[in-house]
Amino acid sequence: MKLWVCAVPLVVLLSALANAASIGQDERVRYDNYSVYKVKYANALQRSVLLQLDEESNDFNLWHEASDQVHVMVSPKAKLEFEARMSQMNASAEVLIENVQSLIQDGSDGALRDSSFGWTSYHTLEKIEAWLDEILASYPEIVTGFLVGQSYEGRDIRGIKISYKSGNPGVFIESNIHAREWITSATATWFINELLTSSDAAVRDLAENHDWYIVPVFNVDGFVYSHVKDRMWRKSRSPSAGSTCIGVDLNRNYDSHWMENGGASDNPCAETYAGLSAFSEPETKALSEYISGIKDKVNVLFAFHSYSQVLLSPYGHTDEEFPDNYDDLLQVAKAYADAVNSLQYGTTYRYGSSAEVLCCTNDWAYVKADIEISYTIEFRDTGHHGFLLPPTHIIPNAEETLAGITALLAESRELGYLELKYDL
Repeated sequence: MKLWVCAVPLVVLLSALANAASIGQDERVRYDNYSVYKVKYANALQRSVLLQLDEESNDFNLWHEASDQVHVMVSPKAKLEFEARMSQMNASAEVLIENVQSLIQDGSDGALRDSSFGWTSYHTLEKIEAWLDEILASYPEIVTGFLVGQSYEGRDIRGIKISYKSGNPGVFIESNIHAREWITSATATWFINELLTSSDAAVRDLAENHDWYIVPVFNVDGFVYSHVKDRMWRKSRSPSAGSTCIGVDLNRNYDSHWMENGGASDNPCAETYAGLSAFSEPETKALSEYISGIKDKVNVLFAFHSYSQVLLSPYGHTDEEFPDNYDDLLQVAKAYADAVNSLQYGTTYRYGSSAEVLCCTNDWAYVKADIEISYTIEFRDTGHHGFLLPPTHIIPNAEETLAGITALLAESRELGYLELKYDL
């Protein structure tokens, strides 16, 4: 079967960025006048050159790779050199973000927050967990808390289950595995609130006829660090033996074809560092064990990410092999994309295999936990804000997610995927 392949953001933001920005122990990393370029390439050689930029210098850092373009963050001192090199290559380079720091300061760093919990700003882990406690206290017969496990730094990785009645098919949502993707936890908490408070008939049907397992912030250590130190932090916070670099890309630490196709790195300083071995990290090991313990109750899994507006299904380790139900996965994904596009925002989502990315939670869930409807959802936008989506996008993005998931689950039900997996 012919397939377009879209690589999820291939981000190699090396930890040396912290060195490139002048910081002290109590200061935040700054990205003054760092710019993000979209570069369209015409052939494999141009693509190879662009992907190697980060290997040459800490001044060039990849944010995203797609089938015909890459997004590159460039330091102020390297802009002239970068533009000259692109001109020599006859590669089209367009500035997407003029000044990364300006987007950070425009509210996405949480400097201006709601005094109460809401969805007009981003929130810290402490505030999200306090809100979860309120939810648990307010809906004791519907909502129960669960503990996935503990992070490297000893923080609890918390989730909640929403269940209105027994016998429902289960839906699992993992969010914020990459620390800087704040839109994911903001969307997850909005989604929880809708399931509990909306009076809309379609949402009530969604809420009451499925069991929901939702982990709003999975990478708790990295998420905290992204709030207090480095807004662009992506990985976990565990050290690597023999290296001064910190953190593992948890999304590439699962034992589903670990380190097989080149979509991850064995360099501890790379943002796609997959760890010393599959499940070397306490976070991914704990989540895999938790999901394995309830897999008989889970029919669908979503992993929330940003950015690029794509819906990605297994497999991530190859573009030459596809799941047995791949046609169904495409049909279900199309229902999501069509529903999102029908809203007033007119947002366009693409869909296809996650090949060339070597991920992810959804790949592991499909292969190892037998969850046949499993997707990575890459939220807004397509690069003009990237990981720094303004808070004004939270509710529109969340509304799109609700519409998409509603349509996706309806299509999955029509195809028979929401039947009870076993007689429990």
